[in-house]
Amino acid sequence: MKDGINVQNILDAIPQIMPEESVAVIAAAGKVRIERIVSRGHTTAPGFWYDQDWPEWVMVVQGRGRLVFADHSHPVDMGPGDHLLIDAHVRHRVVFTDPNQDTIWLAVHFEG
Repeated sequence: MKDGINVQNILDAIPQIMPEESVAVIAAAGKVRIERIVSRGHTTAPGFWYDQDWPEWVMVVQGRGRLVFADHSHPVDMGPGDHLLIDAHVRHRVVFTDPNQDTIWLAVHFEG
């Protein structure tokens, strides 16, 4: 830290061994939470759907992932730079992340 400014890198401090996804809160204030999520072949547990009370904006920084939504017939493939907004109560799940490289997600949760 220099002059009160603490520059960090979203690609740093990724665990070598990850039996589960790594989720780190980067910043939070009020009703906003920013997370870095690292997946290495991790997916949502079979039969489980995320159904959140708040919107979530998500972006793939590195790697690849595939999401499915309960009300859509086609999966959504995402790569570096791809982002989308998931409205509150839109049921979704992650069905693929590359097992051979880290998929780094940036997720912003906020009150809609």
